[in-house]
Amino acid sequence: MRYSTFSVNDHHPRLARTVPQLYAQVMRQCELAEFLGYDTFFCAEHHFHEYGVVPDPAVMLAALAQRTKRIRLGTAISILTFHDPRRIAETYSMLDMMCGGRLVFGVGSGYLAHEFVGYGIDPKEKRDRFNEALDIVKRLMAGETLAYKGHFSASEKVVLNVFPHEGCVPPIYVAILAREGAYHVGKQGNRIFTVPYASCKDFRDIGAMLAEYRKGRAEAGLAADDDDHVFTLHTYVARSDEEAKAHAKGPYDLYVDTRLYAKKHLYEDIIANGICLFGAIDTVAEKMCQLHEMGIRHVATMHNFGALDPALVERSMTLFAREVMPLVESRIAATV
Repeated sequence: MRYSTFSVNDHHPRLARTVPQLYAQVMRQCELAEFLGYDTFFCAEHHFHEYGVVPDPAVMLAALAQRTKRIRLGTAISILTFHDPRRIAETYSMLDMMCGGRLVFGVGSGYLAHEFVGYGIDPKEKRDRFNEALDIVKRLMAGETLAYKGHFSASEKVVLNVFPHEGCVPPIYVAILAREGAYHVGKQGNRIFTVPYASCKDFRDIGAMLAEYRKGRAEAGLAADDDDHVFTLHTYVARSDEEAKAHAKGPYDLYVDTRLYAKKHLYEDIIANGICLFGAIDTVAEKMCQLHEMGIRHVATMHNFGALDPALVERSMTLFAREVMPLVESRIAATV
């Protein structure tokens, strides 16, 4: 299993925490994640609303690259629809070089209406824009000298002056929100990044989404790969289920209340449908083992949400790494 952590960087202006304080907390949590042995630290991109206050993940990840040495650094996701693909290719190539090849490049087409309004882009064009941009980014990062005329951008001749670390294109994951999207991304031969909270009806449905993705890959003649997917779940680990609720319910419900255009699954709802990793060490470990049985091999844990006290965020991250991870590994080993 790979265990990662993800910060959506949601800000709540009515509360005392400032944006600079949030940034400082995120940086500290990334350093802690490396110390605890997490695989990747993922950072979201959002615009024009406190829904998320990192408009350019490359800036945040470049700062984190200077504070860490081993942990991989990921975008979750870079919204290709809003940006010139040439700029994206050179920016993230530079970032991958700066961090020594640790970039995990999550990409997507966007889903928040106000962001499309802010950029003056028709949401109906997003899939075509995304597909064109991703093709250009991949080719430029791979070192191709590109002359092209697309529907949304064109160039007579362009080649990057900075390439990814050792000339290797970083692993690219395509964000999906629906099961049918998982199938199509798999058939295209791409990796997937998903947050089941936004699309699945219950915990078992997570396995169905992975199955759809694998069906698409199989039809494309591609074998299953333990590193071809990342599934993100909200996480809070405590000494008991009751303690987890006492600490996490308020921040989680605040987080949900301020989410735009998303399902309003409050704490009791998400406990009932199971699409979370909230609870005691054994509760969370058992759910991780169930995810493993479904075929899932990379889980990104979202501990920082709703302005949760940073000390509690770090406590949850530590309990997950020190208690849950070893317990899961021992249980998996016992079944082999």
